[in-house]
Amino acid sequence: MNVDSNETQAPPAVDCDGWCFNRQEVAGSLGDLGVLLPIALGLILINGLDATAVFVGVGLYYVLGGLYFRITIPVQPMKVIGAYAIANLLSPLQITSAGMIVGVLLLVLALTGTISLAGRLVPKSTVRGVQLTTGVLLFVQGVRFILGESSLQVARGTAEPFLSMAAIGHVPIGIILGVSTIVLILLLLNNKKFPAALIVVAGGLLAGLVLGGWRGLAGFRIGFSLPEFLPYGWPETADLIVALTVLALPQVPMTVGNAVIAQADLTREYFGEQAARRSTFRALAISMGLANVICAFFGAMPMCHGAGGLAAHYRFGARTVGSNLIIGGTFLLVGLLLGKQAILLFSLLPFSVLGALLVFSGAQLALMILDVKDRKDMFVVVSMLGVALVSNLAIGFGVGVVLAYLFKFKRLSV
Repeated sequence: MNVDSNETQAPPAVDCDGWCFNRQEVAGSLGDLGVLLPIALGLILINGLDATAVFVGVGLYYVLGGLYFRITIPVQPMKVIGAYAIANLLSPLQITSAGMIVGVLLLVLALTGTISLAGRLVPKSTVRGVQLTTGVLLFVQGVRFILGESSLQVARGTAEPFLSMAAIGHVPIGIILGVSTIVLILLLLNNKKFPAALIVVAGGLLAGLVLGGWRGLAGFRIGFSLPEFLPYGWPETADLIVALTVLALPQVPMTVGNAVIAQADLTREYFGEQAARRSTFRALAISMGLANVICAFFGAMPMCHGAGGLAAHYRFGARTVGSNLIIGGTFLLVGLLLGKQAILLFSLLPFSVLGALLVFSGAQLALMILDVKDRKDMFVVVSMLGVALVSNLAIGFGVGVVLAYLFKFKRLSV
């Protein structure tokens, strides 16, 4: 995949040798909570994953990923696995088995060199299509959170399951909070004194407390807990079949397209060639492969990187490994000191506030297509979006690759 030098952004200037711990890094570290928390909470509350394992796994992956890649690196749930598992009430064992299978497949792709070959062969227009499609899907999911129509909210029977107030007059409280949060983000986005994500998350926690979230803290206790080894036991054949066919295989193309190829491209755009030389296709695949194989033994959720997460962290202020250490350390402390009670703390953030973060993060990623000038390339991008909206991103990714090469080798025009 070729990226013209005049389209590549220069690395961001930092004055702390790549290890900043300022307000901007704190705000940037919170930028991707709109993706992470709803799926993590759903897998814990609906599917029964162990909260300690989930949050400790997320924290460790943030910290170790940041230390290895030496830049801001996102950690996200595997969205195909998470969304399908929540919607169909799959068991913890099936979910962790799917993470294990995807991890093994990614390691095979990396160690055989297949992932690097695929990355070089995927056209830039297809990468932009992945970024647009992911951005739009995140945007739509954010709107669903604000309207109270996500699968987790529907399963709980209310738009804001942890708040005691449902509406002000005839207007749902989620819409009021969501729209207000989006306006606040737009007002503070470039404010270095009051970083947008930091103010939004702090304000969301305060709103959660004021609107009744404090009731869930009645039995709140601080202790110490560790994830258990094989908390759900060994998978049986039936579990492995479901994990492979229903969860893992649909997830792999999306992970390769979004969390490997698109993220490597975005890393180059944001941090320059030096960072891109470390965030290679092979390194990203090995990172996710090892993380998911290890975490599966301790009951954590399947995790990946992702272009959407990187765009969110970066746009809200993250520029260095400091953001990873901040958010990773926070999740580690919460998981180790609160264990299963960690859910009480994170439930203070209204879903509509998380939805607002998701809306803006999705829009930011979708705007990556602004450098697409050729009509044929734009046709590939738009076609991928259309196909993905009626099927899934994996199929859209395949269609994009085929279309891009048809335009390259055949005398077709649009």
